[in-house]
Amino acid sequence: MAFPRPKVVAFDLDGTLFDSRATIARACNRALVAVGHAPKTEAEIATYVGDGVRLLLARALGQPDQNYKKALIEGAYVHWLAAYMAYPADGTTWMPGAQRALDACEAAGLPLALVTNKAREATLGLLDTLEIRHRFAAIVAGGDDELKPSPSPILRVARELSLPVANLWMIGDGPQDVRAARSAGAFAVAIRGGFAKEAAVIAAEPHLTLESLEQLPALLESVLSTSP
Repeated sequence: MAFPRPKVVAFDLDGTLFDSRATIARACNRALVAVGHAPKTEAEIATYVGDGVRLLLARALGQPDQNYKKALIEGAYVHWLAAYMAYPADGTTWMPGAQRALDACEAAGLPLALVTNKAREATLGLLDTLEIRHRFAAIVAGGDDELKPSPSPILRVARELSLPVANLWMIGDGPQDVRAARSAGAFAVAIRGGFAKEAAVIAAEPHLTLESLEQLPALLESVLSTSP
C-alpha cells in the first residue's frame, strides 16, 4: 500500500516508547494496599494499562469499567499519583528502538507529538525526570481531552501544529491507538511487543504493523525518499 507522507509523528507512551510496567505496578500496589486491598502481580497490572489511570485502578480493584465506585477510585488515585510521582522513572526503560525512532523523526525534520491516556501530571513527571519534554511539539495526555480511542486527542495535535491529520502518523502498541488514529483520519501504525494483546491490536485494523520501533527509521527514510 502507499503510505501517506508524514508531517508529524505522534507516539503513545506506555508500552510504545517506554516499558513502564514496573513503575506503574509499584504505584498501583501502593494504592491498593492504602485502600485495603491486596497487591497484584506486575504482569496482571500490565493488562489493565491503556485506558487511563482511573480505569486501571478500577480494574485492579475489581470494579466494572463503566460503573465503578468513584469515591473508591478517586481515593486510590490520590495514592497512585503520589507513589508514581515520587519515582516516575524508577524501573522504567526505553522500549527497543524507541530512542532511535525519535532521533530519526527529528533528523527528518518531523515534529514529534505525544498522545497518551496517562494522567498529564504523571506524563510530565516522567518526561521531566528524563529531560525529554522539550522534544515534543505537542503533548495531549489524560485529562487534557477525551481519552483514546476517541479521535479527539489526535485531532487536537493536528490543530495545535496546524498540520493535516491525514499526514499524521500515530504509533502505538494498543487497540486504543489504532482506533483513535483511524477515526481521526490519521495513519495508524501498530507496534508489536507492547502491553496490549496482539489479537486485540490486529482486530483494530492498523494500516501498518511493525515488529518494533527498530524498523521505523528505515521506513521513514523509504517513505520520505519516494513520496512527492
